[in-house]
Order: sequence, then C-alpha cells, then structure tokens
Amino acid sequence: MLFPLLFLASCTEDWVDTKPYGLPTTAYFWQSVEDVNKAVAAMYVPFRYESTWGRNLFWTQGASDDIIVGRPKADGENIKNFIPTGREGYLDGYNDLYWMIDKANQVLQNIDGAKNVSQDIIDRAKGEAYFIRGFAHFWVAYMWGCKDQGVPFDGPENLEYQKRIPPQLNSVTDNYAQVVSDLEKAGELLPFFESYSSADYGRAHKAAAWGYMVKAYAYWAQFDNTKWALIPPVADKIKNEGKRALITGYANVFKVANNWSSEYIWNVNSGTQGGSEFPGVILENKGWGQYNGWGYFQPTEELYEEYESGDPRREVTILKFGDSFSFLGVTRKYFSTNSLSGFQINKYMEPYSYGTGGNAATNSYINQNGDYPTTKLCLPLMRYSEVLLFKAEAYLMTGQAAIAAGPLNEVRSRAGLSQIAAPTMADLKHERRVELGCEWTDRLQDLKRWGDYDKIRMSLHGRIHTIKTDPDSPYTIQQVWAARTFNPEKDLVWPYDPDEILRSNGIYKQNPNW
Repeated sequence: MLFPLLFLASCTEDWVDTKPYGLPTTAYFWQSVEDVNKAVAAMYVPFRYESTWGRNLFWTQGASDDIIVGRPKADGENIKNFIPTGREGYLDGYNDLYWMIDKANQVLQNIDGAKNVSQDIIDRAKGEAYFIRGFAHFWVAYMWGCKDQGVPFDGPENLEYQKRIPPQLNSVTDNYAQVVSDLEKAGELLPFFESYSSADYGRAHKAAAWGYMVKAYAYWAQFDNTKWALIPPVADKIKNEGKRALITGYANVFKVANNWSSEYIWNVNSGTQGGSEFPGVILENKGWGQYNGWGYFQPTEELYEEYESGDPRREVTILKFGDSFSFLGVTRKYFSTNSLSGFQINKYMEPYSYGTGGNAATNSYINQNGDYPTTKLCLPLMRYSEVLLFKAEAYLMTGQAAIAAGPLNEVRSRAGLSQIAAPTMADLKHERRVELGCEWTDRLQDLKRWGDYDKIRMSLHGRIHTIKTDPDSPYTIQQVWAARTFNPEKDLVWPYDPDEILRSNGIYKQNPNW
C-alpha cells in the first residue's frame, strides 16, 4: 500500500508536496495546478503536529473517566483536574486549528481566480477547503465555545474579512451553524472516497464531510434538540451513497491493512516518516528497552469493568498484566514498570507486532526515529460505527427506541453480543463507551453533553501489582486518581490563553468563570 503522506517535507511529485517555495505574492500565485496543489496541501500539514492529533488535543479528551495522565506531567495533570491556566503548552492546538482555518480561507478567497486550472480541480480544492475549515472550526467550537459565547470566526464571505479581528460569535450555536454550512458545501463539491486512487488517499471526501455534519448536529442538539431529527438522513447518505459499512472483526479495524476500509470516515494519514505519533505516545515508557514509547494516557479500571463478559472489544482496547501480544516479532506477556493504572491502550499496537527478534530496526511498519514514533497505522478520528451510534442516539432522543435498536444492534452484532429490542439511553451510553474507548471521539465531551458530571468527578482506579516486572503477579485495586471538582458553570469549556485575550486588545472575552 502506498502512503503519500499529507505531511512530508517532500513527496516527489505527489499532490502532498509541502516543500518550502518561498513566499510568492498572490499576483504570481494561483497560476497553475501546481500552485493549487501547494495551497491545498498546506491545509493538511497540522494533522501531523504533536500539538494537534499527535498528542496534545488528547490531553483535554483524556480528562474523562476512561483515562489517566500516566506519567507525572504538570500541564497534563492541570488539564485532567480542570485547573489549567490557559497558558499550558498542551492547549496549543487552539492556534494550529486557527492556522488551518486561515489556510482554508486563503484557498476559498483565491481559488475561483486560479489560472490554467480545470473546473474539476477548482471544485475539489474548494470542497477540501470547506471541509478543513468546517472540521477545524468544529474542534475549536466545542472545546472553547459555550451557549452564551461562541469562538472567533471569519471568512472571505464577509465584507470585512481581513479588515478586522475575526469576531467572537454570540453563541457556540452560531459556530455550529457555520460548521454545518461549510460541511454541506464540502459534501456537494467533493468526490466520493472510492473515486480516489491510492495517491490521493487522505484527501477530504463526501462521506467525511457528512460524518462531521452528523457529529456537529449531535453536539448542537445539546442546545437545540430539533437537530436530532437531522442526523438519520445524513447517516443514511453515508451508508448508501458513501458506501460506508462496518468490516468483519473488531480487531481488524485497527490493522494497517484496513486503514482505508469501508469503516473509514476520517483519519490522520500516517506512515513511517510522518503522521500521528500517537501510537508511540501510548506505548509503554521506554518500550521495554526496545523502542522509545512515551507511556501516556493509561486506561482505568472503570473503563475495563464497563465491558460485558465476552466482549472482544475489551482485549482489543486494553492490555492488562499477563495478556499476550506480539512486540517486534516476539510474543510476550504484558507488564509495566511505570503504568500508574496497570493498563495500556492496545488499539494502536498492531504496527509494533512486526519485526524479528525484538529488534526495532527490523520493523518496517514503524518510524526508526523513536523521537517521532509514527507508524503505518493511520490514526482513526471517525469510524462508521460512530455514525451508527449517533443515528441510534438521535432516534432515542426523539422517542423512537424501537428504530434505534437497528443501528445500535448492528454495532453489537459485530462484537458477538446479544441484541437489545428496546434500547435506552443507558444502553447507548454503554455502547458508545466500549465501542469507541480510547479513541479520539471524545468521551469527556459525551459526559458533558449528557450532563453526567458525577462520572467526570469520580475518583479513578487501577490495578497495582506487587511485582511490576512479573506479568503474573497479584494485584490490588487502588485509587490512582483522586476525585476532581467539576463545575459545569465553568468547566464545560476550556479557558482561552490569557495572552490571546490581551493580543485582541480586549475584543475577545474570556470564557465565563475562568
């Protein structure tokens, strides 16, 4: 399989070439397909950053009941405990998300005037720009926007664009309306994923735009429950027109061979020289002396116990002491000298199974630079199973439990679990947790939008083994994270960096109570 990464400094003649070419003015740019490809490729570059989907955006997602920080890390602990200052380096994804919006705006501002470029190329570039702008805007909106104060946004559609500081919208619902509008336009202009050759894998496509429309509607419904009714028709388009479907075998979802399966909606296109370093971030610190794992984001006993007996998704998701797995070509039993919970995320470990004799240099599926531990496994950001679960939730929230059973049981069936004839929201919450555990789907935001604040506040537990180098040693269940204070009047969103407020000359307002 080819991996023409969106993020490499040089990719020969692939569309993703992001070599520095100086700073041409608009008078000399937008004159060729090559110019358009450079501008479009620039929008995707931050996907590979540590500040975004390499690690740092997960610090906020990890502030739930499923994950603890893993290693002593003050900034991460402040976020986990809902006491950040806003200046934490681990909240720096904010700036890169706006950088993506700016690059998308540049494409939208100039693409119609591009010379020597076919209309098909113009339409696709415009569709990609609408997608990236809507996608990045969505992340900023739900993390920093609240009902009574939205996040900043502006675009070339506005007459005052570039003549002012982008205005802070009145409500996050205004941001969601803009996000959905952009994703609708993207869906109209983009091709289907199936039309791409492997050289274009990683570009935005119709089903990805529709998928994030579904998620934006679900988050918007927290403030306007009429949005639930809009989800099932879009979910059906994803299935019928976008040809998205679950693949057989839950474990197969997280294998390199299935990076681009029918279950794929959107991911961080990754390879041995670029992409998301998250598989190395969650790997045992120091990788048992064989590879440079970082040891962050460890699962909790609470997540482990959430799974039903016989649910194969538990072992796919979590490694516990004594579990067998392959690492660099050697079968071993899991143990950890530094896991604070006694667990490790397992979903992204398949690339590490290859090689010979425990020698990392023999594994062609991982980056040989352990300081940038990317792998050939693309990091999933949205899968079709999440679309099904949002569809089930939409039916439940509109009083149609019998219909909700269909998409909910489709997810359960793949796991070999019994069917639920009349599911409840409790069933939906359970299924969403175990299907999407330790992924970037944001368990914390689920708990916030459901109002399940006690689950956020609760103390968290792990398995403390008597001998940390012995995979078969006995353990006791102990508290590994103290109960936290969560105030929904403040903690539903994150604080802006105070320096951003200062740079706006007071035009931007800090989020309430921060």
